[in-house]
Amino acid sequence: MPEGPEIRRAADQIAKVLVGQHIAEVAFGLPNLKRFEERLTGKKVTAVDTRGKAMLTHFDCGLTLYSHNQLYGRWFTMRRPRMPETKRSLRVALHTETHSALLYSASDIEVLDDRQLLRHPFLNRIGPDILDPQLTADDIVRRLQMPQHRNRALGNLYLDQAFLAGNGNYLRSEILWAARIGPTRRPAELKLAEINRLARETLRISRRSYRTRGVTTSPSLARLLKERGLSYRQYRFFVFGRDELPCHRCDVEIERRSMGSRNIFVCPRCQARTANERRAAKAGK
Repeated sequence: MPEGPEIRRAADQIAKVLVGQHIAEVAFGLPNLKRFEERLTGKKVTAVDTRGKAMLTHFDCGLTLYSHNQLYGRWFTMRRPRMPETKRSLRVALHTETHSALLYSASDIEVLDDRQLLRHPFLNRIGPDILDPQLTADDIVRRLQMPQHRNRALGNLYLDQAFLAGNGNYLRSEILWAARIGPTRRPAELKLAEINRLARETLRISRRSYRTRGVTTSPSLARLLKERGLSYRQYRFFVFGRDELPCHRCDVEIERRSMGSRNIFVCPRCQARTANERRAAKAGK
């Protein structure tokens, strides 16, 4: 499933072709949305925002197109009259005079007025957007210390959209590795220095992924690995998907584990809780 950085980049691309433009033609592939085609035709798009993994396309008539890509949804932007070559089912088509924004395969799509938007069940239950420029490390520290969060294992908490919207499976592995904290640990048992480091890395890794189109490794490491001939998939992550390969920090093999019914990738030495665990990981290298 796309995570916050991927959704935000898609929103940026859509905003480039839609914001400030009047929609010349609207088509919905879901029968329950057909009634909005006429109401949105001719209206101007004022903004394209994201809330976690949801995208919000705002129109000057007071309506907002809510869409969640879920597992298979995908947005395309094309210059008219071109259309993508795909066997996917077209769900949303927003055409200006020159461009099209097209959503395929998704099914979680609604058109909402301002009151419905404020009461939307998904938007009401999620936490702050992990890519919100107003979100600070201090905000994340406070959320980690909240009663509903502080006693949960971090590997589970970092998939919970009520904690931070837009976080996801690859980000949790990368953030926890960067913070040198194991996924079974809980905020309540962390030292203040660890909590502060985790909060900083949460912002740093997620914002880097957004800027670099999904690369979470540092610029210097990514450049070095590319010079060695590694592909994008091979240099993209510190630990995610790198089980049985050496850790970029300590050379111990990365482990793949299961947590929250999803794979999580961990360095048993860098993210060990105790000195004995670190020694054991090094001995088993």
